[in-house]
Amino acid sequence: MKIKVKDKIPNCEVFQLVDGHPVKKNIFELTKGKKVVLFGLPGAYTSVCSAKHLPGYINNTDQFKAKGVDSIICISVNDPFVMDAWGKSNCVGNNIIMLADPFVSFTKTIGADIDKSARGLGIRSNRYTMLIEDNKVILIQEELDTGVCEVSAAESFLKLV
Repeated sequence: MKIKVKDKIPNCEVFQLVDGHPVKKNIFELTKGKKVVLFGLPGAYTSVCSAKHLPGYINNTDQFKAKGVDSIICISVNDPFVMDAWGKSNCVGNNIIMLADPFVSFTKTIGADIDKSARGLGIRSNRYTMLIEDNKVILIQEELDTGVCEVSAAESFLKLV
């Protein structure tokens, strides 16, 4: 990844489905003045993302809040309708903000883009988790393989926050 600890989060637009409509959101604004856990993953409804990465953050929301985390953001290279549907099917409610990076703008800017064309997925995001405080990256845990969810898993990351 290009983004490193102590770097500022880039000023990038992503999307969130709000009342059935895609709305542009700015990651810089979403993390301004807050302590945020942001985790990126290859794709909604994919095997490891659905079985481990997202459920781990759902199950540990209260533990992150107890450590002063204001919000948890999940971002993937999907469209906002898919991210919203995936969030609803996993009952994230208001606990996790489901963001879409359909044009790979945020993902490419931080250097997390990875070519998964051989698997029929196109350009996707590597699997990672970041702790951000007032737009500044405090901690990053990035997986070496998108098929693994260990250092970026909620249970592992929670120990470091």
